[in-house]
Amino acid sequence: MKSLIPQLKKINHPALYLVLLPVLLVLIIAAQQKEPWTAQQMMPPTELVKKLQLPDAKQPIIISIGPQAVIKNSIDIGPGENKDNLKDLKTRLADVPKNAEIVIYCGCCPLTKCPNARPAFTLLNDMGFKNHKLLALLTNIKVDWIDKNYPLEK
Repeated sequence: MKSLIPQLKKINHPALYLVLLPVLLVLIIAAQQKEPWTAQQMMPPTELVKKLQLPDAKQPIIISIGPQAVIKNSIDIGPGENKDNLKDLKTRLADVPKNAEIVIYCGCCPLTKCPNARPAFTLLNDMGFKNHKLLALLTNIKVDWIDKNYPLEK
């Protein structure tokens, strides 16, 4: 490392700095970005399965923000990456108390790549909800829900 520093000091070309500065800024911003949910706001699938055994009045509001509602008692909004679907979600939740239990899910792909979860969860944050969760479908809906024979929409 010590031998590298003198070599870097020799580089004094303004064009190089113009190239490196934007790259460095992008890396810094990417490192600072966080998910819109906390670890406590991630609901394991087994927890939702237990809640689905409660009487309907005690169950959370379950919303699919993916391509299709497959979980029992869930509301189909459509993909959360679509602005019209987010408007629909906002309208549907406009009169819901801010402390209501809400669970959203997608499951179209691995959660790390999901284009739907972040916009929908961010909307719930922006609307001031206090008891909303993201169903932790880390792989996809088939592997994390369907293949485990968890309750499906009829």
